Amino acid sequence: MWRFCSPEPGGRRGFRENLTEKEQTTYIQGSVNLPASILVGVTGNAVYIKVRGKGSFQNSPALKEFARQMLERGHRVFAFDLRECTVMDSTFMGTLAGMALRLRESGGTLLVRNVNERNFELLRNLGLNNLFHIERSSESPSTGSTNGESALETENELSRSDHAACMIEAHEALVDAAPENLARFKDVLEYLKQDLRAGAAK
Repeated sequence: MWRFCSPEPGGRRGFRENLTEKEQTTYIQGSVNLPASILVGVTGNAVYIKVRGKGSFQNSPALKEFARQMLERGHRVFAFDLRECTVMDSTFMGTLAGMALRLRESGGTLLVRNVNERNFELLRNLGLNNLFHIERSSESPSTGSTNGESALETENELSRSDHAACMIEAHEALVDAAPENLARFKDVLEYLKQDLRAGAAK
């Protein structure tokens, strides 16, 4: 059911075009199998978030809750470092979109930096480059020291219904960010909503 969002035919060409099909498959499988973690820290009014491994529906609920708490505490600048993020699924990108939309409503800013070519194409193809600022990968080291940087606890015991609700919200945020995304995720949203209704009926 869940697939990586790939550039559409005729879209901008990514770095994978020089790889054979076997090499691409090996790259994606390796990316999926890498352990994922999210490091967080705060400096002044800014929240720093570093993603390692895959950004996915599995660590999105914890990220969403962390962002909610930081917003309640008055933080209005969120800076993501994706230098070590290998790939993202649509739920994770939708979570970023939801955060950016809430920040925009309160006069805040979301910055995504050190984005590799693949992740840039994923974000651009969903129109998220128009929602928040994206900095491509550079050779310079990441900047911004944090106070008490720590690992975000992403292991949770959410019910299937709670996971479905989180994924629905993330995909609806993608549609809010760029209405043309509705055609891409209409079937996904309908499936998730059916799953949520089925869970509630039990």
